[in-house]
Amino acid sequence: MKKALIAAAVLSVVGYAHAETATYAIDPTHTFVIYEANHFGTSTNRGRFDKKEGSVQFDKAAKTGKVEVSFETASVNTGVAQLNTHLQSKDFLNSAEFPTAKFVGDQFTFDGDKVSAVSGTLTLLGKSNPVTLKATNFNCYTSPMLKREVCGGDFETTIQRDQWGIDYGIKMGMKPDVKLLIQVEAIKQQ
Repeated sequence: MKKALIAAAVLSVVGYAHAETATYAIDPTHTFVIYEANHFGTSTNRGRFDKKEGSVQFDKAAKTGKVEVSFETASVNTGVAQLNTHLQSKDFLNSAEFPTAKFVGDQFTFDGDKVSAVSGTLTLLGKSNPVTLKATNFNCYTSPMLKREVCGGDFETTIQRDQWGIDYGIKMGMKPDVKLLIQVEAIKQQ
């Protein structure tokens, strides 16, 4: 009987800890994936991906979680149609063959109660490489409109695009480093 009570107590604690993990859906109206790339040492080319989705599993008490954000490569938008078409081509994103890019992060770093970084893998053009997104902002709040908790922040990293096989223009003087800026807000699901 005593063993049964101990087992029940352990199971209730495990169940309670598991219940602390909350699921959040990425809000596409408050989430943006933006890139910045140097253009021949002269100016900065900027663009964003208009179609994105994802989810976050987050346990504040255990300071653990998992985030998945995917974006459609054909939705790249620089504001210049001809440049968008070139970026979608085999020279860069090869959107016809690789329509989706995805970041999956499952290693959260905290500074106190705030997420300071998320490490994981970025898959682009069918190749996966490790990436760490540094949080420059992180917060959770109760949305006055939705009456639900929303968590998010601004995250950034710099990647070397040639690690994913995107080497167009490097021999002509374009730099391989691309800064990714990811603004994320995710809504707690009921």
